[in-house]
Amino acid sequence: MEKTKQGQVGMGQRSLAQETWRRFKRNRLAIAGMVFIGVLLAISVITVILDLVNPELYNDLVVKNDLLNKLAKPSPEHILGCDEYGRDLLFRILWGTRYSLFAGVVTILAAILVGGTIGSIAGYYGKIVDNCIMRVMDMMMTVPSLVLAMALVAALGPSLVNLLIALSVSQIPQFARIVRSSVLSVKDAEYIEAARAVGASDVHIILRYIVPNALSPVIVQGTLGVATTILNVAGLSFLGLGVEPPAPEWGSILSSARMYMREAWHISLFPGIAIVLCILSLNLLGDGLRDALDPKQKR
Repeated sequence: MEKTKQGQVGMGQRSLAQETWRRFKRNRLAIAGMVFIGVLLAISVITVILDLVNPELYNDLVVKNDLLNKLAKPSPEHILGCDEYGRDLLFRILWGTRYSLFAGVVTILAAILVGGTIGSIAGYYGKIVDNCIMRVMDMMMTVPSLVLAMALVAALGPSLVNLLIALSVSQIPQFARIVRSSVLSVKDAEYIEAARAVGASDVHIILRYIVPNALSPVIVQGTLGVATTILNVAGLSFLGLGVEPPAPEWGSILSSARMYMREAWHISLFPGIAIVLCILSLNLLGDGLRDALDPKQKR
């Protein structure tokens, strides 16, 4: 009996972060996904540092043509082979990691910031404000996010900045709806009424009491959204609407490789594997966070 009581006390003394981590680490697939994404982030940081320390390294390893090694097969000198211009495929994939992760993270952060603000306003004030905002979000959601992004990039012109803007706009409605639903579930709670009674402003109530309740679903959706965005970036770059060559973005590498699939299979295989592993790891991480943050999983 004493051990049981002590265990219950220990459970009660755990913070939310500790309890979430305890549940999350039991999911080995989620841990594997987190480790792989951590490795990709480390590679991205290292490549940025190398560019700052030695700007010529990027040109020599990633951009400079070497026609003597054109379409060279994987070998000890070039582990993943070379592309149609003789550039080492391994270095291009490694340097391309930062484009995909940067685009995914920045896009989702922007969508969360704008969509969360819109959803908070709609859910908190309700009535005509809610109706007007949500009808606009509904109109945006009638168009598939990738199609909307393609239209915006085609209108703005192909570049990394325009790509980020287009993908951010296409992701705003889903985060607005998630935050709005969380706001609606807590805005009439007693502690919200108490905050109003003591004269707290609407902005203070939203930021201090309402937004924290929406963090769990937003974090999960944000993780999965990064995976979707990376896939969309690769797809748009493949169509020539994303990152422009010779930047080593994974979708751009695949786009260039499609003409050589029969005679140089490795050019399209390895970038494709990189995209698959990255998307899979993010999905596993998102599933693990969803289970760890779900109150129904608590014991």
